[in-house]
Amino acid sequence: MSGKLYGLGLGPGDPDLITLKAFKILQAVPVIAWPAPDTGASFARSIATPHLPGGQTEIPIVVPMRTERFPARDVYDKASVEIAAELDAGRDVAVLCEGDPFFYGSFMYVFERLAERYDTEVVPGVSSMMAAASAAGRPLAARNDVLTVLPGPLGDQELTNRINTADAVAIIKIGRHFKRLRGLIESLNLLPHAIYVERVSLDAERLMPLADVPEDTAPYFSMILIYKGGEDWIHALPGSTA
Repeated sequence: MSGKLYGLGLGPGDPDLITLKAFKILQAVPVIAWPAPDTGASFARSIATPHLPGGQTEIPIVVPMRTERFPARDVYDKASVEIAAELDAGRDVAVLCEGDPFFYGSFMYVFERLAERYDTEVVPGVSSMMAAASAAGRPLAARNDVLTVLPGPLGDQELTNRINTADAVAIIKIGRHFKRLRGLIESLNLLPHAIYVERVSLDAERLMPLADVPEDTAPYFSMILIYKGGEDWIHALPGSTA
């Protein structure tokens, strides 16, 4: 019989925030696969490291981290062939994914290639948005609020239209778009309602009012949260000058 394919959500970064189910699977599977940049360590692999028993076969899925386009389809085609070979040999494979596998997660590209052929289970993970709201000590959204999640690379007009119709907003994939995004939020008179969070749940976590961030760029693992319901909570944030 073929092995089983797992997509494991590992949460935002703190190894203690993985689910008990994900932990049990990590302890049991003979094969793990994980996304990795072409330079540096894999974030997903680092989250799982404290929970791995050792001796497992590992399949790195090397995805170039660069702004120009690259043949991503080829990367996942190759990885899926390697994973399928393990499954065909009767070995279960867990594909590691930071955050949640189906919330902008890389596992979805493996899923679309293999799920119809193999028994597959997706294990949800804690989203960095939820972790950021918890760290800020404020609701992500409440009652009948409309929460909108926006990728930072969207154009200004698209962002403006969607922010204007939302009660609460999470902007992700900030990176080199940070200066533009902050300027846009300021032009919409929402700067007093916005906070900035980077590397949430990790030792290097930073959380502060967006207006107080001194840099013009942000790391990949960062986001901006906007809640139009009030700004009183923002003044109590660590590092706030308001």
